[in-house]
Amino acid sequence: WVGTWSTSPAAAEPRTESGFPGRSIRNVVHTSVGGTGARITLSNLYGRTPLSITHASIALAAAPSNPTAAAGTLRRLSFGGNHSVIIEPGSQAVSDPVRLRVPHDADLLVTTFSPTPSGPVTYHPHARQISYVADGDRVSDLRGDAYTEQSPYWRYVAAVDVLSREAEGAVVVLGDSLTDGVSATMGANSRWTDVLSDRLRDEQGAPRFSVLNQGISGNRILSDGLGRPADNPSGLSRFERDALSRTGVKAVVIALGVNDILRNPRQTSSDKVLDGLREMTRQAHARGLRVIGATLMPFGGHRGYTPQLDQVRREVNDEIRAGKVFDAVVDFDRALRDPYAPGKLRAPYDSGDHLHPSDEGFKKMAFSFNLAQLKGAAPAEL
Repeated sequence: WVGTWSTSPAAAEPRTESGFPGRSIRNVVHTSVGGTGARITLSNLYGRTPLSITHASIALAAAPSNPTAAAGTLRRLSFGGNHSVIIEPGSQAVSDPVRLRVPHDADLLVTTFSPTPSGPVTYHPHARQISYVADGDRVSDLRGDAYTEQSPYWRYVAAVDVLSREAEGAVVVLGDSLTDGVSATMGANSRWTDVLSDRLRDEQGAPRFSVLNQGISGNRILSDGLGRPADNPSGLSRFERDALSRTGVKAVVIALGVNDILRNPRQTSSDKVLDGLREMTRQAHARGLRVIGATLMPFGGHRGYTPQLDQVRREVNDEIRAGKVFDAVVDFDRALRDPYAPGKLRAPYDSGDHLHPSDEGFKKMAFSFNLAQLKGAAPAEL
């Protein structure tokens, strides 16, 4: 078993205190690798009451971003042999496996129905993918006609695993909005993790890994958001759940730090940022996992920019490049910065806000990886 898609439960969805009783949620998710069987993970991490799911299914989408299921692919899901499951607050549930030929680089439909109020809803707000909602129990509908409400969120679903001979394991990426892909074209699967997945599948001699995107927009290494459990939990607090516990993980890419510097309370100590990155590396090494770390990209011209904050970013990058933090480095900063103004993104790679990349920038990020660095043993001590 290996993860083909996952997302990080990011927060409690506002104004969903009673959830979606009597409605079906059809999430559209995109596979990294293929397989011959599938299972899903549903999360009630942010719920305050038990979540009753009485009907759930998985299917291939008939067309990209479409709520209609491909003929002959819809499978009803069970949990411990039962078609219904109650997920306690703060918990998750993994479905029983079903036989289903899952293609790589394809859209799946994961549909759930809850008959009773339960909230708030655990969700991932920046999906960059349209999903769907219908009135009534429409979990077994092949046609998408009833799914008239569109949503830019993923709700409840946290992972899809496949039984695969295609993959040797998974690369898990822990990141912020630059990984989450908030500036990527909607529904185009153009995040840098999507392009990296394409490279791993298509290039001769590349490691046979899936890519799992655990980015949360606004995420920081050191600071949680508000609430209990915290909305937008820090990289350190979610590292075990979102990275180390992913199915089939063999390597971890850490692409965090810019929000620690840019967001209040603004972190002006590069040592504290580096200590957080080193702690995550130590935890991964304790599991025998290899860690690749990303340099922090420039944000000159962004509304939060100051020369002092940029100096903190440069100090962090100097230590990362010196090999004092991770097993290997992917130099996003060098790949995307303007050679004539290295404190800024190159214009073709800038989405326009001088922080988040364009689709072309995401592609450049993915192609800045030396794929061979994703494989190899983690040293006992860095």
